[in-house]
Amino acid sequence: MKEDLVRALKGALDYSRLYRRKTFVIKLGGEVLADPKVLENLAVQVALLESLSVRIVMVHGGGPQSTSLTRKLGLEPQIVAGRRVTTPEVLEIAKMVYAGQLNVDLLAALRGQKLRAVGLSGVDGDLITARRRPPVEVTDDSGETRTVDYGEVGDVVDSDPSVLKILLESGYVPVVASLAADQEGRPLNINADTVAETLARSLEAEKLIFLTGSPGLLRDPEDPSSLVAFATPEDLKALMEEGVIRGGMRPKVDACLRAVEGGVKRTHIIDGCAPDSLLIELFTGAGCGTMIVGTAEMDRYKDMELARNGKKSRDGES
Repeated sequence: MKEDLVRALKGALDYSRLYRRKTFVIKLGGEVLADPKVLENLAVQVALLESLSVRIVMVHGGGPQSTSLTRKLGLEPQIVAGRRVTTPEVLEIAKMVYAGQLNVDLLAALRGQKLRAVGLSGVDGDLITARRRPPVEVTDDSGETRTVDYGEVGDVVDSDPSVLKILLESGYVPVVASLAADQEGRPLNINADTVAETLARSLEAEKLIFLTGSPGLLRDPEDPSSLVAFATPEDLKALMEEGVIRGGMRPKVDACLRAVEGGVKRTHIIDGCAPDSLLIELFTGAGCGTMIVGTAEMDRYKDMELARNGKKSRDGES
C-alpha cells in the first residue's frame, strides 16, 4: 500500500510540473452544486491544484436549481436542444439563483478550504458582452427542426478578461456566474458552457474542464460502460451526425469543439459528483472521463504517456 502511494505521488510529479502557472477553466453544472458534500470535496481538489500554482477560474450555471425555483413560482421551464428559453420572468430567477444563491454557496465552500475566491458574473468589468439572440432554427432532440425564440438569452460577441487576469495575478480564484449584458447594459442569460469556453479561449487556458452529473460523453446515454474516453474534433462531429449527442450534452460538446479549435489544448467532460474525479482526470494517464484534443495535441499526449515508463493511457496504448 505504501509503495502504491509513493508510486502515485511520483507519477503525479510530471503533471504538476506541466501544470504550474497554467490556467484551467473549470465549469460546474448544477448537479455538482446541489450536494454540499460534493461541493466540499470539489473545493478540496481545487485547493490542491491552487497549492501547485495552477491558476483556476471557475464558471457555474445552475440549471436544476433554476428549474426548481421556476416551478415553485408557478412557471414551467422550456428547454430546447439543451438550452433554456428565458422569458423576462425566468431571467429574474436566473439572476437570483446564479449570481445570488449558487455563487455564494460556491464561494463559501472555497473559503472553507482557505482559498481567496471572488464572485463575479459576465456583467462585471465588461467581462462578457453579448447580444440578444434572434429567433433561430433549431433541430431538437426528436429530430424536428423549428424556429425558436430563446427570449432574454445572449450570444457572446466579445470578452475582456482583464479583471480575471488581475485577480489571478493577485492569487484569487474568480468564480463567474453565467450572466452577461449587451452594450446598453441589459442583462442576458448566457449558457454556462459557452461562458466557460469563451473565457478559456480569451485566457489561452491550458485546459477547459466540464464537471457534470455524467461520467463523460457516452455513446449510449443509458449505458455508463459506453464512455468515449478520448476524442478528436472529427470524432465528435461524427457522433453528432449519428445523433449520439443530445440534450444538455450538446452545448458542452459544442463548447469543447470551439475551445479546441480556438487554441485550448485539452478539454475534459467528467463526473463532478464522483469523489476526487478532478484529480483522477488530471493526474492519471487513464483518467476517468472524456478528453477532447486536436490532432497535434493528441500526438503530444501519446508521446508523453509512452515516455512515462510505458504506463497505460486512456486510449489503451502502452
